[in-house]
Formats: sequence, C-alpha cells, structure tokens
Amino acid sequence: MTPRTPQIPGRTAARTAGVLATAALVLGGLVAAAAPAQAAAPVRTAPFAAAPAADPATVTVTGSGSASAAPDLALLSIAVEADRTTAKEAMAAQTTEAENLLRVLRAQGIADRDIRTDSLSVMPVYTQTSGGESKVSGYQAVQSFTVKVRALDRAGQVIGAVNEAARDAGRVNGVVFDVADPGALRAKAREAAYQDAHEKARQHARLSGHRLGRLVSLSEGETTRPGQGAASPSLSADGASVPLAPGEIEEHVTVSAVYELL
Repeated sequence: MTPRTPQIPGRTAARTAGVLATAALVLGGLVAAAAPAQAAAPVRTAPFAAAPAADPATVTVTGSGSASAAPDLALLSIAVEADRTTAKEAMAAQTTEAENLLRVLRAQGIADRDIRTDSLSVMPVYTQTSGGESKVSGYQAVQSFTVKVRALDRAGQVIGAVNEAARDAGRVNGVVFDVADPGALRAKAREAAYQDAHEKARQHARLSGHRLGRLVSLSEGETTRPGQGAASPSLSADGASVPLAPGEIEEHVTVSAVYELL
C-alpha cells in the first residue's frame, strides 16, 4: 500500500491562485484580440430616401385647321313614284318608271357602280270619308336612288334629262357636292390644326417665362365638313339642264396637344 503524501494548506492555495491568474491572462488576450475586429466592422446606416422629383409644368392647347377645295363630283338624290289602286299595280308602275330612269342615267354616261338604290317602299294612301273615317283609297310605290356624277360640269344636264324623262313620276330631292379623295383634304386640315396648336403652345411658354419642351400627348377631335355644297334645284318640266353652283368643299380638324414647359 502506497503511502499518501499529506497536503499542505498554504501550498494548495498558492497553486490555485496561479491557475486563476493564468486563466485571466488567457481570457484577457482573447478579449483584446476580438476588440480590433469589432472596431473594424463597418457601421451600417439607414439608406437616404431621395426626395421625389417634381412633375414638370405643362401647357394644354387646342388647335384648329381647315382646308378647302373645289368639288369634283355631285351626289344626286332622285326618286320615282307611282300611285295605283292596288299595291301590285303601284309596284308594277314604279318598276316601269325606275327602269326608264336607269336607261336615262346610263345614256348620260353614268356607270352602274355610281347608281345605288337607297330605299323601296309600298304604302297605302288614305282618304277621309264624310263621316270622318280614314279609308284606303290606293297605294303608292316609291324607289329612291343616289346617283354619283363624276363629271361635275354635266350634273345639271343629268338632272334635266332625269326630269324630262320621268315627268310627274320623278323628283329630285337634292344635290350634294363632294370631293372624290376626302383623305387628301383632311390631311391638309390636320396639318394646319397641328401648326396652330404648336404656335399657341410656343406663345404660352414665352408669356410664362419658359421654353417649350417635348410634346407629351396629342389627340384629334372629330372632323367636320360644314356646308358640303348642298343644293335643292327647282326643276321645270321642259328644262334640258339645270344651273348649279358647286362652290367649295371645306374640311375642319381640331387637335388637342400637351407640351412640357422648361
């Protein structure tokens, strides 16, 4: 049996103090080593919120433009009618008058593509009896046509020929003058409307102490064609030709534009 060495109290306390001191030194070194790393870490700051840019000043203007041209065609509104005792008889008589009208138009050089039936109707004709009652006394058949006359200088002659051939069975409801290519006339009016809007915007910019910036938006309103050279000639039974005054055709365009002001 190995004999145990007796522990001396003073020596044990000294050994414990040494161990504690060594541990303190090691811990202090670790803390000192970590401190520079923590100091070197970047400091995060909240991102800076930029102020929203102010909307640029704008000006809204409306421009109008017009263009005119001499008409190069005429649209005739013509009708034939027949009154008979029965509806069948009225329709048959109207058919005869319509065929006669078409022959006259073709003889005047009007192509079939320029003749269009607009309406065809058969309706009763009422008369009032002595007792105040309405009674069917017959029927009326009516067919109306739109005729396009491309040789404008012959429009009056065509009307006279129709009137002479149809006599009491025919009537001319009106004449409208027009241009064969309305798109070209509308383009000129649109260009004038845009220039008008641009000049107005430049003036507003100058008056307000700004410079005119870019075009933001542009819209076009409805185009109008006032007048359009309408006429309702008064025909005589023996007139071979009817004098007409075509005048001019006008096209109007409006635009709305928004510009930036600098």
